Amino acid sequence: MARRIAVAATGELGADVLERLAAEHDVVQLFTRPDKPRGRGRKLGAPPAKEAAERLRIPVEQPATLDSSVEIEAPTVVVCAYGLLIPNELLERALWLNVHPSLLPRWRGAAPVERALLAGDDETGVTIHRTVEALDAGPVAAQHAFAVAPEDDAGAVYARSAEVAADLLRDVLAQDEPHFEPQPEEGVTYAEKIGPEDRELDPDAAAQELVNRVRALSPHIGARLGDLLVWRARVGEDGSFEPVEVQPPGGRRMTYDAYLRGRR
Repeated sequence: MARRIAVAATGELGADVLERLAAEHDVVQLFTRPDKPRGRGRKLGAPPAKEAAERLRIPVEQPATLDSSVEIEAPTVVVCAYGLLIPNELLERALWLNVHPSLLPRWRGAAPVERALLAGDDETGVTIHRTVEALDAGPVAAQHAFAVAPEDDAGAVYARSAEVAADLLRDVLAQDEPHFEPQPEEGVTYAEKIGPEDRELDPDAAAQELVNRVRALSPHIGARLGDLLVWRARVGEDGSFEPVEVQPPGGRRMTYDAYLRGRR
C-alpha cells in the first residue's frame, strides 16, 4: 500500500533508499544537508540524495539545522544517512523511522558499515527503528541479518543494505501502527566516525587486519600506505599483505603491479 511519506537523507545510502521508496510510495518532501564545496575546484555540489530527489521531482529542503520552524509534510519520515540531529519537538510531530545499516545495538553511530568491516565481522544487517534523541537507541520495528563475504568492501555492504532496507520498510510502512521492541541492553557498541588515523595502514600489523581496513574504506574513502591510496588488497599465499589496486598522488587507479612497473 502506497503511503505519503517524507525522507531525510544525504549520502549515497540515503539516495539509494530514497529512489527505492519513491518507486512504491508518495514521497512528498526530502530533507537533506546543504550543498558543500567538492573537488579540487571547491565548487558547491549537491548531496547524492538531493540529486536523486531532483531527478524524481521531489521537493527538497536543506536546512542547516532542524528546529521548530521546519514544516513536515507527511505523517511519517524515513531517515537514512542524514547526518543532522533531529530535536524532540520534531520527533513528536511525526513517526520518524531510522534506517541503520547494522544489527543494533551493535555499531550505533556514524560509521557502522566501516566499523563492522574493520572488526572483521562476518555478519551485519539492517535495522529499522524509531528515531529518538539518544543515538540509534530507539525501539526496533524490523531487523534482518546478512552474511559479509571475505571479498565484500563497504560499497558492496552498503548496496546490500539498501536492498534489505527497502524490503523491511515495505513491511513496516504497510502497518497502520508498526510494532516496536526495545533494543537489548547488552551488546551495545559504537561506530565512531572515520578519522585520518583510521586510514593509515601499519606495515607491522597483521595482513588480514590490513585487508579489512582496505575493505572498510573502499570505494569511498581509501586506506593509505605511505603516499599511496590502496583500494583493493589481499592476504598473499605466504601470509603477507598484498595491495591489488592502488592510486598514486595525483594519478589514476591502477593495479599494484602496473604501479611497480612504472617506478622501475
